[in-house]
Amino acid sequence: HETGLLLAYHDRSDGGLMVTLCEMAFAGRCGIDVNLATADENIIPALFNEEPGAVLQIAADDLNPVLAACRRAGLDADIVSVIGTPNREKQINVRNNGSLIFSRAINELHGLWSLTSLHMQTLRDNPVCAQQEYQQLLDANDPGLSVSTTFSMDEIIAAPAINTETRPRVAILREQGVNGHLEMAAAFDRAGFDSIDVHMSDLLRGEVSLTGFQGLAACGGFSYGDVLGGGGGWARSILYHTRLRDEFQAFFHDHDKFALGVCNGCQMMSQLRDLIPGAEHWPGFVRNLSEQFEARLIMVEVMESPSILLAGMAGSRLPVVTAHGEGRVSMPEAGRAAGVLRFIDNYGRVTESYPANPNGSSGGLTGFTNGDGRVTIMMPHPERVFLRKQFSWLADDWRHEDSPWMRMFRNARQWVG
Repeated sequence: HETGLLLAYHDRSDGGLMVTLCEMAFAGRCGIDVNLATADENIIPALFNEEPGAVLQIAADDLNPVLAACRRAGLDADIVSVIGTPNREKQINVRNNGSLIFSRAINELHGLWSLTSLHMQTLRDNPVCAQQEYQQLLDANDPGLSVSTTFSMDEIIAAPAINTETRPRVAILREQGVNGHLEMAAAFDRAGFDSIDVHMSDLLRGEVSLTGFQGLAACGGFSYGDVLGGGGGWARSILYHTRLRDEFQAFFHDHDKFALGVCNGCQMMSQLRDLIPGAEHWPGFVRNLSEQFEARLIMVEVMESPSILLAGMAGSRLPVVTAHGEGRVSMPEAGRAAGVLRFIDNYGRVTESYPANPNGSSGGLTGFTNGDGRVTIMMPHPERVFLRKQFSWLADDWRHEDSPWMRMFRNARQWVG
C-alpha cells in the first residue's frame, strides 16, 4: 500500500471469498472473472469459508513485484494465488478447473444482497424512499457521479483582489453544537478573507458587532444538539432580541455586505426572511421525506440566479456533501423564490426521487438567494468539499488541488473587491 501497488483490499472473514468478491464488485460497479483450481467437492468451502484471508486488487503490470513482496513476508505460493480479473460486462463469472459454475449480473446479485436492508428500511423509514433507493441500485446502466463545469478550473477568479494583500473580514457564525465552522473558515481563508470565529454568545453579550465584517457565513452542524427545529431556535434567539434583530437587519440591508447560510445556518437564515430584502418568498425547511438524517455525496446542478456566490457557475453539475435531517422545502411560495441549486440524478435529470434527492424537496430545490443575490442559503455543504482531497470519490481527470466549489468562495472575494 505504501508503495502505491494496492488498488483495492477486502478481508474475507465475513461471508468468505464469494461474498468478498461480490461486495468489491458492487462498490466498483465492475464485473469479475474468477478462475479457481479446486477439487469439485471442496468448491463450496473454498468460496464460503470465513477463515482469515484477503482479496487484493492490483494492476497486471504489478503482479510480480506484489508476489515478490508476499514471498519476502513469508506468504508462499500455497497461501497467495491469482484468482481472477475484472471485466466490463458487469457479470460475476466463477470457473473451477476451466468449467463455468456460476454466472450472474452484479446488479441482480446486489439486489439479492440488499433485500434484508430493504425490508428493514421499509419498516424503519419511509417505505416509498426505501423502494426508490432499492430500484436505483438495480439500474445496471447507472453512470455514477460525474463532474461538469461551465467555467475553467484554471482561472483563479479572485486573483486581482487577492493580490492587493487586503483581507476582508468575514464572520464565521456558529451556535451551540455547530461543527462546520472550521471548514467554512478554511474555505474563506483560502479565498483571501480574514475568517473570524464569531459565536452567538459574543453577539448577545455585545462583545462583537457585525458592523466590522464584509461577509457573514452561518455554519452547519448540530445546533442545539440537532434537535428537530434547531435552526428555528437559532433564528428566534435573533428575532426575539431587539438589539440583535436590528443589527442583523442592518447588515442584510447594507448593499456592500454578503451572507451565506449552510445547513443549520440555512434553516436559521430562512426564518430571518423578514429581515432580508428580497427574501420574502424563501421557504422553510422541514423533516426529510425519508424520516432520517441523510449524509451523502450526491449530485446538484447550479441554476441561473443572481447569487453573487455562484456567479459564472450556472449549468455546472457537481457532486457535493449533504448532511441534514430537516432539509425538505416547505411553503407553497418557495416556487417564487430564486433557486440556486437543485438535486439531479446521475443522468443529470432534476429529481425528487430518493436518494439522489435526499430530503424530498419539490423540484429538487435545495438552495435560494435574495433579490439582489447578496444573501444565499443552501442545505448542501460546499465548504466540506472545497479541496480535492476532501472527496470520497474523484473524477479521473481532476488534477487541481482545489475542487470546483472553491469558485464559490473566490466569487465572494472578487465581489468584495
